[in-house]
Amino acid sequence: MMKYMSKLISGILIAVFSMGVVAQTKLPPGWQSTLVKVTSDGKLVYYPDKQGNTIPDFSRVGYHHGDISIPHYPITKIVYPIENGDNRQHIQNAIDEISRMEPDKTGHRGTILLKRGVYHIYGSIRITVSGIILMGEGENINETRLLAKGTERFTLIQVNGSGRIEEIPGTRTKITDTFVPVGTHSFHVSSSSNYKVGDRIIVYRPGTQNWIHDIKMDQIVERKGTRQWTAQEYNLSFEREIVKIEGNCIYIDNPIVMQMDEKYGGGEIFKYTFAGRISEVGIANMCLESEFEHYEDNHHAWIGVQFDKVENCWARNLTCRYFGYAAVSCERYAKNVTVANCRCLETKSIITGGLRYSFNNWGQQNLFMNCQSTEGRHDYVTGARVCGPNVFYNCTAFQTYADIGPHHRWAVGTLYDNIITDGEINVQDRGQMGSGHGWAGVTQVLWNCRAKRAAVQNPWTSGNNYNIGMKGQKYPGHFTNRPEGIWEGQNELNVFPRSLYIAQLMARHKNMDLLILMK
Repeated sequence: MMKYMSKLISGILIAVFSMGVVAQTKLPPGWQSTLVKVTSDGKLVYYPDKQGNTIPDFSRVGYHHGDISIPHYPITKIVYPIENGDNRQHIQNAIDEISRMEPDKTGHRGTILLKRGVYHIYGSIRITVSGIILMGEGENINETRLLAKGTERFTLIQVNGSGRIEEIPGTRTKITDTFVPVGTHSFHVSSSSNYKVGDRIIVYRPGTQNWIHDIKMDQIVERKGTRQWTAQEYNLSFEREIVKIEGNCIYIDNPIVMQMDEKYGGGEIFKYTFAGRISEVGIANMCLESEFEHYEDNHHAWIGVQFDKVENCWARNLTCRYFGYAAVSCERYAKNVTVANCRCLETKSIITGGLRYSFNNWGQQNLFMNCQSTEGRHDYVTGARVCGPNVFYNCTAFQTYADIGPHHRWAVGTLYDNIITDGEINVQDRGQMGSGHGWAGVTQVLWNCRAKRAAVQNPWTSGNNYNIGMKGQKYPGHFTNRPEGIWEGQNELNVFPRSLYIAQLMARHKNMDLLILMK
């Protein structure tokens, strides 16, 4: 563990210095938000609003919550490209062979190295068991290059477990607090007798009709195809782990990212299992490409890498070119996935709704960092009813055709940290857009981003959205009569700390002094 921590802290230091977080003599003293500050003695302090809500701690995302580095293992099997033929089965056979091996104590079965060369692939490569790493010798087109061929939409590399979340009968317990604010790590329950430290639980926030009515999502101005929201669609399940119990007070690893209010049904917890979920799968160091016939071709490979029903997995150092939808997509049951140093370049599909979501997230506690996108629409985006926390950190998007941000139907708890785009970043009521997108999200935090312009609105009830230190134009949004979100430090030159995610991660690992950011 200490070895992993040492690597992690070293990586953070490199990131901090390379981003220029260390103060420069020509810059004025750092500007700080009133909501979260680094104090003179180097502590990260949060300032609650009148209800007790704070900006939450987003640091426990990605592979093993950011507590250990992505591991390196020796090569188990080497695969060479077949020059004239389909390499899919060739690679799949190697994966299947490793899948039959017993995992070691870390959960690792084996690492497959795809040697430099071009691999023609017809159809999807599938990884369905834990502990397999598929890696190449580099992400340049002249290194390890997988070329997806054919005229059907498919995912080039699928990493999918099986099963679903199953509630353990008899464990559901009512949260007794009349109000649980955003940012807290604890709450009281009617009885903690069924629980112990280490239990995995669902923090359940029910959808209720009076809540739907109060956020006016049963009153969406209709056009053809518009669906009003219904309560049963908005039962939200946040995956958490118990870290401490004091009497009937439960402490959890990741914070509450949406208010739980007694008048809207409060909340409950229950234990769960997910037997088919897989882990410790990595995809790295490759160039993934799709064949295409023309710029708006909709019939070719669609996604580079897709994760679902997984936890503690990663994709890194991938260059994805010409796909129709996404470079990497984390689906509903993808949890604690790190997507790092990946590129989604020159997307090929019609420029319209539902297409070109370069880095797409529907899961929980996922981290997208140091990624790049060109010619996308929604480059860093979440879907409907996404339960955070999730983080997009230090990413860029250029030649973009739409906006970055929560796309529709109430994504909860996302940090957009140091995102740079030549387009827009929006958090707003999307109303009748699509089939009735409505409120895109709550507890959406933009920190030190740069955009052409941004709209950040607050929903009518149940929380806030934030834009802290953005460089760019402020505009009202698609609907101009909505409550304004919380804005601070627009166009400030020296936002401090430059990265909220890095500052929170460093503060959590107490052997790292936040004052290093100020020197």
